[in-house]
Amino acid sequence: MAGISTHVLDNHSGRPGAGMRIDFSAWRDGRWQLLKTLRTNADGRTDEPVLPAEAAVPGRYELSFHVGEFYERQDLRGQDPLFVDRVVPVRFAIADPKQHYHVPLLCTPWSASTYRGS
Repeated sequence: MAGISTHVLDNHSGRPGAGMRIDFSAWRDGRWQLLKTLRTNADGRTDEPVLPAEAAVPGRYELSFHVGEFYERQDLRGQDPLFVDRVVPVRFAIADPKQHYHVPLLCTPWSASTYRGS
């Protein structure tokens, strides 16, 4: 399986990050071009691949996870503003389009991390 996939884990609640908006962009002609917007399902995954295998080409890509919006809906603000209060961009490159690139996000209102998954 090639292409790009993602999922979100809400480490604050210990559950999948259901309902998070994710913008997917590619670096083209010297700028980021928005290709599509997705939303995670109840399992924290997208219902469709971020980028299907047949569309994968070498290049630079960005997944913008709307973490602040996700936690705002949960009313976690309290008296202090959320530390991660906006979008978490994850930029990465595809070198070999025959490989699968899985880009998960683990997040809380105070942190975010990613890695190349399998």
